Amino acid sequence: MNSQTDRKRVVGWYFFDWATQPFYTLGLTFIFGPYFAFVATNAFLASGMTETAADAQAQSVWSLGQMFAGLFIAFSAPLLGAIADSAGRKRPWIWGFSVVYVLTTFGLWWLMPDGTNLWLVLALFYIGFIAAETMLNFTNAMLPSLGSDEEIGKISGTGASLGYWGGVLSLFIMLLLLAENDTGVTLIGIEPILGLDPEAREGTRSVGPFIAIWFMIFMIPFFVWVKEGKPVANKAPIGVGRAFSQVVTTIKGLTRQRSMGMFLLSSMFYRDALNAIYAFGGVYATLVLNWSIIQIGVFGIVGAITAAIATYIGGMFDRKFGPMPVIKFCIWALIIVSALIVGMSRDSLFGVPLGDGSSLPDIIFYICGATIGGAGGALYAASRSMMVRHIDPAHPTEAFGLFALAGKATAFLAPALIALFTWWLKSNQLGFLPVIGLFIFGLFLLRWVNPNGERAAEWDSKRSSPSASG
Repeated sequence: MNSQTDRKRVVGWYFFDWATQPFYTLGLTFIFGPYFAFVATNAFLASGMTETAADAQAQSVWSLGQMFAGLFIAFSAPLLGAIADSAGRKRPWIWGFSVVYVLTTFGLWWLMPDGTNLWLVLALFYIGFIAAETMLNFTNAMLPSLGSDEEIGKISGTGASLGYWGGVLSLFIMLLLLAENDTGVTLIGIEPILGLDPEAREGTRSVGPFIAIWFMIFMIPFFVWVKEGKPVANKAPIGVGRAFSQVVTTIKGLTRQRSMGMFLLSSMFYRDALNAIYAFGGVYATLVLNWSIIQIGVFGIVGAITAAIATYIGGMFDRKFGPMPVIKFCIWALIIVSALIVGMSRDSLFGVPLGDGSSLPDIIFYICGATIGGAGGALYAASRSMMVRHIDPAHPTEAFGLFALAGKATAFLAPALIALFTWWLKSNQLGFLPVIGLFIFGLFLLRWVNPNGERAAEWDSKRSSPSASG
């Protein structure tokens, strides 16, 4: 493979982040998520609930959807990874889940303002979420083949950064031309383009088809330039039973790899907390701060721009100092943000009353959005880089299967805890308390992770052993 082909392969790999980021930026966080919360709350109000109970129920339903999707991914991702790895092919799986992704995201159009199709579209959204996350597992497994250990941090950070820029551009398009506010106009004061009916919220509902079309266009470079080697002759995928046995054996082997095991365990908790912030940021702004879709969209632009910039800078620091300092700094920043979310409402800040119409909660939450975007993006990229430092170069797909398992094994935990605390305490703010605990626990577990990876941990162990010193 020549250098020009190598460069195209890396650029093609970058396009996956660009193609899928609108699902997270527009779908999960800033457009569809808040729209779903608005529609669900009105539907529950119409059924006779009080406003407080309807808000809490809307958040609980959204979190339960994420919980069940996380459980499915936790069980399926390592099995699919083992099956795909046995045949040495990832692209066919990416093709298959691409079809599922396009069909389900397009179906988000059918969530009507009166709550019609509420449960069907909720199911479609999280099936699309499963497809997106499964494709991500396979593309992450390609990362170690794109460069040396020293280059991986920059490659990971640049790919994630470009993805966030894709999120910024897609959000601008939605806000300026499609998503309408309560008065039926977009951010620049026009009705949604293409003759979409603002009274039926067709501009906002078009987020689903928009995500699907964006993906179909920008995955073309990925499929054209990111090639795999020829599969081993006469090598067929293993069955589910054998894949399950292989995954269990691999997990048991982590007892002999303490640094890798503790990193996976740590990331299991801090990534779960981060995903919860992403999933509930827009919902929080809708239910607690009473923001409109347009306000949440501006919030999303701020967060996405800082994510794009901070993730690229994080990649530079990763290349110079390694991923561990980047990971720890980002977790601390997210702990502070989570504390602010818990302590803030429309009327008070940590119990201190605010004046009527105070803009302080809005200003603070915009700052929180910038921090979530920057710290979350850099944390994601640095975690991928840290994983590369721990893998066996001969089995990268298997290793990233474990990384996927760690990211989803407790993916249900934060949404379930948020749902439980929200129901128990009858408060959307206090429902975020478990997120702080998950971040702190993940940070604590990093104490046992070697910053230079598993191979360095093994060397340190040998040097400190009696036989080595003798």
